Amino acid sequence: MEDELGLALRRYLQHLAIERGLAENTLASYRRDLTRYLSALAQAGVDRPAQITEGLINGYLQQLARGDEEHPALGARSVARHTVAIRQLHKYWELEGICTPSPAREVQPPAVGQSLPKAISIAEVTRILDSISLETPSGLRDRAMLEFLYSTGARISEVVALDVDDLHFAQDAVVRLFGKGSKERVVPVGSYAQRAVSDYLVRSRPGLASKGKGTPALFLNQRGGRISRQSVWMILSKAAAQAGITAEVSPHTLRHSFATHLLEGGADVRVVQELLGHASVTTTQIYTKVSVDSLREAYQLAHPRVN
Repeated sequence: MEDELGLALRRYLQHLAIERGLAENTLASYRRDLTRYLSALAQAGVDRPAQITEGLINGYLQQLARGDEEHPALGARSVARHTVAIRQLHKYWELEGICTPSPAREVQPPAVGQSLPKAISIAEVTRILDSISLETPSGLRDRAMLEFLYSTGARISEVVALDVDDLHFAQDAVVRLFGKGSKERVVPVGSYAQRAVSDYLVRSRPGLASKGKGTPALFLNQRGGRISRQSVWMILSKAAAQAGITAEVSPHTLRHSFATHLLEGGADVRVVQELLGHASVTTTQIYTKVSVDSLREAYQLAHPRVN
């Protein structure tokens, strides 16, 4: 039988899914972090939300940072994520009258420095793409996927979720992407990616699709089903190794490189914000650090009192 804590958590997760429309991956992260939180509370003898105190919450967060025999210590950023999830849970419980006042109201996540993902150069991106052979159906698919990732700056979850009908090359050379919270945005697709995807659709996808059950997915695996995020990671890692790139390269690296190269090319940060699907331009400013050389060049060209 579900206890009071479990029932209260289930109500909150339903609220996130139905009323706030969170993406499946985000919802899974909340479920995982909060289930661990409630499990720790149960081990401490807590079986009702009203029994939770600020001290219990702070003790739990300290335990996350220290680690124990079952779980390794979490970094500051991970502890901060857990803190936010717990505060949001208790805020909802307070509004619903389940646990009032919220014992997490004064709990603060640890201060975390804003680290930036590493971008790779345009030349390195080109080397990765050129390392993929176009002589096989899987090579055509792999080149199309990586060209598409770099051309659109899409999240890996958005790319693997794409269906063929989401492409609109004939009319406007754009694609519909569905980001966090199922928010839709339309992103242009460059000519290199258009050609690569078109070649894949004609020369590769029909053969892959014949092995499956008629999925509408754009990118297919060897069994004719929708390709997984893990497979795309492996394909990109292999291509980077073949290209002689020693740094770790992930789909997120291509997303960050897409944004960085746009900014270095003169794109406005708010345009990049729209392309990335960020709700706040502040996120984009953190995510897309422009190189010092680019800033200096823009300054030299634009400031009236430089020369």
